[in-house]
Amino acid sequence: MPIPAKIFIAIITAAGAALMATAFLHWHDNSLLQFACFLLIAMLASTMKVRLPGMESTMSVHFLVILLGVLQLSLGETLVIGSAAALVQSLWKTKHRPQAVKVAFNVLGMTPLAVGLTYFAYHVSAQLIKDSTTLLLLVAACTYFLSNTVTVAIVIALSENRSARKIWTETFFWSFPYYLVGAAMVGFVNFSTRYVGWQSALFILPVMYWIYRTYQMYLGRLEDEKRRAEIEEQQAHAERRHVQEVSGVLQRTIEGLALAIDAKDHTTHQHLHRVRTYAVEIALELGLGEQDLAAIRAATLLHDIGKLAVPDHIINKPGRLTPEEFEKMKIHPTVGADILDKIAFNYPVASIVRAHHEKWNGQGYPYGLKGEEIPIGARILAAVDCLDALSSDRQYRKALPLDEAMKKVAAAAGTSFDPKVVEILQRRYLELESLAVRRLEESQTDAHSFNYSVERGEQPDAGFELNLNRRPGSHSDFLSSIASARQEAHTLFELSQDLGNSLSLDETLSLFAMRLRRLVPYDSIVAFIRKGDLLVPEFVSGENFRLLSSLEITVGTGLCGWVAQNARPIVNGNPSVETGFVQDARTSELRSALAVPLQGLNGPVGVLALYQAEANAFTSDHLRVLQVITSKLALFIENALKYRQAESSAISDFLTGMPNARALSMHLDQELARCKREHSTAAIMVCDLNGFKEINDRYGHLAGDKVLKIFAGLMRKACREYDYPARMGGDEFVIVAPNMTPGSVSERATLLNAMAQQASREVCGSDLLSVSLGAVFYPQDGSDTEHLLAEADRKMYAAKQLHYQDRAELSAALVKPLRLAPVN
Repeated sequence: MPIPAKIFIAIITAAGAALMATAFLHWHDNSLLQFACFLLIAMLASTMKVRLPGMESTMSVHFLVILLGVLQLSLGETLVIGSAAALVQSLWKTKHRPQAVKVAFNVLGMTPLAVGLTYFAYHVSAQLIKDSTTLLLLVAACTYFLSNTVTVAIVIALSENRSARKIWTETFFWSFPYYLVGAAMVGFVNFSTRYVGWQSALFILPVMYWIYRTYQMYLGRLEDEKRRAEIEEQQAHAERRHVQEVSGVLQRTIEGLALAIDAKDHTTHQHLHRVRTYAVEIALELGLGEQDLAAIRAATLLHDIGKLAVPDHIINKPGRLTPEEFEKMKIHPTVGADILDKIAFNYPVASIVRAHHEKWNGQGYPYGLKGEEIPIGARILAAVDCLDALSSDRQYRKALPLDEAMKKVAAAAGTSFDPKVVEILQRRYLELESLAVRRLEESQTDAHSFNYSVERGEQPDAGFELNLNRRPGSHSDFLSSIASARQEAHTLFELSQDLGNSLSLDETLSLFAMRLRRLVPYDSIVAFIRKGDLLVPEFVSGENFRLLSSLEITVGTGLCGWVAQNARPIVNGNPSVETGFVQDARTSELRSALAVPLQGLNGPVGVLALYQAEANAFTSDHLRVLQVITSKLALFIENALKYRQAESSAISDFLTGMPNARALSMHLDQELARCKREHSTAAIMVCDLNGFKEINDRYGHLAGDKVLKIFAGLMRKACREYDYPARMGGDEFVIVAPNMTPGSVSERATLLNAMAQQASREVCGSDLLSVSLGAVFYPQDGSDTEHLLAEADRKMYAAKQLHYQDRAELSAALVKPLRLAPVN
């Protein structure tokens, strides 16, 4: 029971109980025998009860005794009579075990409150209305009727979330005349007691029985009429069902044909159902007859049947059609109508299909019909089909939000579409969308697909055997099969195009992974590249990214290593057999793997591995699709790796492996653009090895190359992660250091000098090298690459000249004291 109903019941019960307690505190009685007699009559009358129509509640005739008690007894006595009668009515011959809450509400709450209100209404009115017993009884009867019935109606309304007013008028209002008749009988009995005594109240028993029998007869007639109406409705329903079953065969035949045809165009059951719901509801509002409605229902399903005559590459073209292709597409309404003319429809379907691309202004096709020359069914279908097309995904664009799509359709009212149809559509499109979704959910059935079961253990070698068995009883959804065949062909074509459009490995593999998901669902994908005896992840996407990115698999070990060594695929393998595959409990586990070898022209290139969290998730059909693709993928990867190697050679220094002058120039342009965009600074340091020529002259060029390699390695280690060291050529190096201060440059110069000495000692055994460094800062010293490098180079040569000048002066100072004195 809802909380509001519980609160209301609690309030009424508390109020009634409080009234009874007050009455008992002020109890008095005039005649104990009269009270006992009235009490007995009321309890007897409460057994004369009838069930209210459409409810579990009952009504009895003991209200007559309560009205008589209001006239002749005290409040306390009348309350006891009412509560006792309510208790008997609640417990006497009930179909179900009475609920304590309902009994308490009737006995302690509603009845005492109704009796109390009636008692006070009568006696207060008696002070205002003198010598008019009839009016006073009318007030008492109305008060008791309203306080009883309205309270019950409110409880039912709160419990069932219905209208209290509607419940009251449909269930209780009919009994009001009986209350008035009962009040009249009570008035007659009250009058007779003046001459006969209170014992005349016994005459009320026949009246109560008469009212009870009248209740029964009236409600019995209602039940009989309801039963006859139900029987007639069942007969009519059976006849309608027979007609519907006969016509349903044709309708289902049409729908099955339409779905099979439209599945080739990536059109779903949802699309057809949605268009039909919209079109039929608009036709109903326009007041079209049954023949027109039947024609619209069929036309919404078959309006694109003529696309059988249009080549698939035009239908599924991802971009705008050329004028020639559009001319070919324009034949489909005529072809579709010609096909439907061969079917003996009892309603004008072909004319709707033929004209559903005509426009209100006469600019449509195939015949250029204008205004009301276009059949009304075609005008409805044109607007609805356009709205659905705009708000659905297509090969050439993403779906628009429904509100935005509706604005575009509304903008074409009076030019492309019938303004009357658009007005209804614009007013009701949200309601119709909800209706279409609800009806689709009601009509949907469980989808079936091909499933395979593969039992796998948890042993280290689990998943090395290909063993796919189709589960018995599995079925294929024919729509999914047709649509998936079309999607597979189209996606394979797109993948082939993608693999030939670029030599960028990361970019192409990312696009490849996105398109592949349409054909082979996966949670993670990894493209392993073979480097010697290792498989290294080149591309990773999806769940467990960090884990999969960290794998380095030795060929011949684990799942992918076995695939690489044996050049055979594995379906539903166990990913946990890979060395280093330790999943974090916080991440989703991967339980299935589909691994396929990548064989290039010059041998194995790597392995493509797909993972899913579900066990036994992959099928032989998934393997078939991958085997079609991976041969081309392997050739692409092989060529892309060669291109990468060539590209790397073009921008890398062969001796040190550092970026060369070309790479430095490109990076510096990008870095300066970034600094300008972010209003930051950068230092460019050009350094040269002093004494390098002496090493070449004394120890040979091989020693000089070794010194350069050692110095380059030390320089890379000394640089920050985001610094960019490069070799300009010879013994000249450059460091691009974002946000470095002049003080830090001085520290870096000292460090580089120590590194040069270390490299010299390792190769030559003595400190023959030092570093001359020139540094400039962006933007203080310039804003373009050429100017900054030239200025840094000038400063470096100035430092180098100063170095050699200081060295010459030092040598002169050391030689001068050694000169011999002249001989006498």
